[in-house]
Amino acid sequence: MEGKTLEHLDPGAVRVAAADFWGKRILQVKETIIPYQWEALNDRVPGAPKSHAVENFRIAAGLASGEFYGWVFQDSDVAKWLEAASYCLWNFPDPELEQKVDEVIDLVAQAQRPDGYLNTYFTIKDPEGRWKNLRDNHELYCAGHFIEAGVAHYRATGKGKLLEVVSRLADHIADRFGDGPGKLRGYPGHPEIELALVKLYRVTGERRYLDLAAFFVNERGKTPLYFELEARARGEKELPWPFWTPAYCQAHLPVREQQEAVGHAVRAMYLYSAMADLALELRDATLFETCRTLWENVTERRMYITGGLGSSAQGEAFTFDYDLPPDRAYAETCASIGLVFWAHRMLRLEVDRTYADVMERALYNGVLSGMSLDGTAYFYVNPLEVVPEAVQKRHDLQHVVLSRQRWFSCACCPPNLARLLASLPSYLYSKDGETLYVHLFAESEVTAYLEKGRVVLLQKTGYPWEGDIHFEVFPETPQEFTLAVRIPGWCREAKVRVNGEEADVSPLVERGYAKIRRLWQKGDRVDLSLAMPVERVRAHPGVRDASGKVALQRGPVVFCLEEADNGPGLSQIVLPEEAKLCATFRPELLGGVVVLSGEAEREVAASSHLYAFRRPERRRVPLTAIPYYAWGNRGVGEMTVWIREE
Repeated sequence: MEGKTLEHLDPGAVRVAAADFWGKRILQVKETIIPYQWEALNDRVPGAPKSHAVENFRIAAGLASGEFYGWVFQDSDVAKWLEAASYCLWNFPDPELEQKVDEVIDLVAQAQRPDGYLNTYFTIKDPEGRWKNLRDNHELYCAGHFIEAGVAHYRATGKGKLLEVVSRLADHIADRFGDGPGKLRGYPGHPEIELALVKLYRVTGERRYLDLAAFFVNERGKTPLYFELEARARGEKELPWPFWTPAYCQAHLPVREQQEAVGHAVRAMYLYSAMADLALELRDATLFETCRTLWENVTERRMYITGGLGSSAQGEAFTFDYDLPPDRAYAETCASIGLVFWAHRMLRLEVDRTYADVMERALYNGVLSGMSLDGTAYFYVNPLEVVPEAVQKRHDLQHVVLSRQRWFSCACCPPNLARLLASLPSYLYSKDGETLYVHLFAESEVTAYLEKGRVVLLQKTGYPWEGDIHFEVFPETPQEFTLAVRIPGWCREAKVRVNGEEADVSPLVERGYAKIRRLWQKGDRVDLSLAMPVERVRAHPGVRDASGKVALQRGPVVFCLEEADNGPGLSQIVLPEEAKLCATFRPELLGGVVVLSGEAEREVAASSHLYAFRRPERRRVPLTAIPYYAWGNRGVGEMTVWIREE
């Protein structure tokens, strides 16, 4: 956290081309995902689980009669939809969508109580239960998502109505919580409001919101444990969740004493994101060092190769170092999304490609796998190996589903995907006073205001299928500044040319960013060429289930085998060490993907005996691997990321 910290650019400062890999998905959010999810939230998708989320608001607002339906956190689905729709308005002004968003905001405002409280579950079902069970009831979590939506909507449209609603809600919470006389010294069982309050502080300048975020983070894990005190006050005799422990929600220790990622993976990511935000705003070096320690533990010992997090279905949680079973993985889509949030914040504190590398890994693999190619079906859980019969018959695989679902009764992941993808332009670039940073590669145009004036940067690329990235620089007037371009950690050979002349990369690279400083003229070009061979990736020997196996990766994309290409019995396929694999782009397949192909061997049983003294016979077979994110779009079948190698 030394020296300058980065400023991330607003989505409005970046335009991603509609034909780009990510540009297609950003446009898909607006054209398909937002309308589809609105129908789901209104229970108009045939065969999808009931949501009732919008109707809950109508009842709470007095516009309809009925009972509350859904989870205690059902409101958060509406909040995330509003946030995603707001980012869409930033990217694609649309009067019809804007009117729909305004109508939803009016509904939310009508459901808000006179004292600022906003939560339909407690308004309709349990008005006496407010703030009495922070461990389980997600009131602060839901409030956080509405605050994030209010900030996004204000920044995207300039309209203040939702921001006023969430500011009143935050004021209500600030009046109830804190270390002052008569206030509750509690904090949320599910972190989220902490990072939301930092966002609200940044847009309003109200210091009390930042202080409240710091209170929630600093109070967490102190003894006596608040969750135990409130449980005693409720007269609780036994826990509703058999797996609950303080570690489940990262309350086992004060945050600065935590050195390992434990508990519910999504909660951890939201908490660590807030810790990074507070380290930045408060210049808190101890909080920053804690974030670094936790980052190393997560990414070096407890993260799947896809950027998935959470290896246990029990508690949707981390377990221990190198415990990363592929078939029993939980790897909730929201956890990978939370990892992207955290990585993005860590980049502001410390410019290091490690953060952007992980952000990229999660985006192309663990995040994108959570959604079908058409944007209308979703995975909650993202395993790295699937055998349909095992999923159907084994109790320890009950959390795995064989095909993406139209919706979920607990639908946290679909609108979370929507809001991340819609906001993705803000993840590509950052700046400090005189440096423009390129973190992610996508065909795009960015306008940045540096110390000496405005700069427009054009990026052209076929990434992630191609490793050539071309930049054109257009300063308002000739201007000296630094263009810092990430050289990904997966790349073993990179070449840089400036106006056609090759530059020696090594002296330019600092913490993984090639820093090119010069007096830039309009039309200056930088060409980056990243070698993209097919790589075999091997796990640490401690990862038991990957022993003797390899995963295939090309550029940032992790590949897998599917039954649709290779037939059943994927565990019988052996990839010889000397086998060559070639990469071919197939525009007609799965929306246009690179496919890896080559020759492997398949074991064939010599007899029907269960055990034998001789090794099975082998025959040569063609092998085809597709991007992991695209699996499950061609029907039910086997899938595996890890392949035996000999």
